[in-house]
Amino acid sequence: SAAVSVLQGDIAVAKKDAGKACQLYEQAIYFDPNYKEAYLKFADVYKGASPQLAIEKLEQLKNLDPSCVAADKKLAEVYYLNNKFDKAAEAYAHFINTPEATEDDLTKYSFALFLNHDFEKSLQIALMGLQKNPRDAAFNRLAMYNYTDLKRYDEAMKAADAFFKESDKADFSYLDYMYFGHLLNAVKKYDQAVEAYMKAITLDPAKTDLWRVVSSSYELNNEFTKAIEAYKKYSESLSADKRTPDVQFQIGKLYYEKGTQSDTLTVSLDERKAALVSADSIFTEIAKAAPDSYLGNFWRARTNSALDPETTQGLAKPYYEEVAAFLIDKNDPRYNSALIECYSYLGYYYLVANKLPESKEYWNKILAIDPANATAKRALDGIK
Repeated sequence: SAAVSVLQGDIAVAKKDAGKACQLYEQAIYFDPNYKEAYLKFADVYKGASPQLAIEKLEQLKNLDPSCVAADKKLAEVYYLNNKFDKAAEAYAHFINTPEATEDDLTKYSFALFLNHDFEKSLQIALMGLQKNPRDAAFNRLAMYNYTDLKRYDEAMKAADAFFKESDKADFSYLDYMYFGHLLNAVKKYDQAVEAYMKAITLDPAKTDLWRVVSSSYELNNEFTKAIEAYKKYSESLSADKRTPDVQFQIGKLYYEKGTQSDTLTVSLDERKAALVSADSIFTEIAKAAPDSYLGNFWRARTNSALDPETTQGLAKPYYEEVAAFLIDKNDPRYNSALIECYSYLGYYYLVANKLPESKEYWNKILAIDPANATAKRALDGIK
């Protein structure tokens, strides 16, 4: 009979003979196609090794009895186990409001929705879980993640508080601290964001990409020396082929920001100058490494302009001239703002040098691109 075959199948499972067990469960179904337990046990054996066979068997059971909650539960489990989170979410939805749904089902359903980027629905399920168990770490975690992704930062901060301070048996992971860091960044608590990111890095030192985010937090907090250190750690963690001009470029920009920041109290004039010299040497390398891009010389121009704030030495002049020539050849309106910056510098340089015809030429070039440009109009009025 079907019951005997299922019992023999269970014995085969206990002896770790999966093939024999499934043959016996199939035999039970042959004896009695309505024997649901045989379908569920077959799926249970194959859920990890051959998920497709498990799913097919459960679909057969669903065809037999579309309202079978046990089939939906097992389908959800198989899909979830095999990272098919969209299908898992569909299966959970069928039974999540029935008495058979456990807290574990709610957690997995919410997490499957979260991984599918359905943050609103995932949050709704997590909050449902929190009504049943307010101190559950998984539900508080999912509330924090979802509120953060939904940019509902005030609620996310409350959820983070509940998660980190008021959850039972919470085991904090790399991802928890990374999310918390992102949240603290979003609410402009940059010092605390760095602390959270550092905890994440401690838990998983291989995730070196996070040094880039740490650098960004320091940068947003105008702590450029620390931002540079963190970005260098990120750069050093990359293999040689990944250390592209883009990576160097960011370090150069951080040195430039350090050299041009408005806070003159904490950063001395000598330090600012040294930072600009470092920026210039990096942008020089970039100009050589990527000759088909104007950005290396463009940032050399900006850096040298900062090294010569009165524009009396014309340190930036050769670089702005080179960039202007390069961009004119491109003949692309996307570069108009960069061209205007070049012409503005050159117009001002000649004005300071009292070479008025040359100065007028550059202000007029700006008006040819942007007839309403107020700076160019003012300069030309002054020259008259």
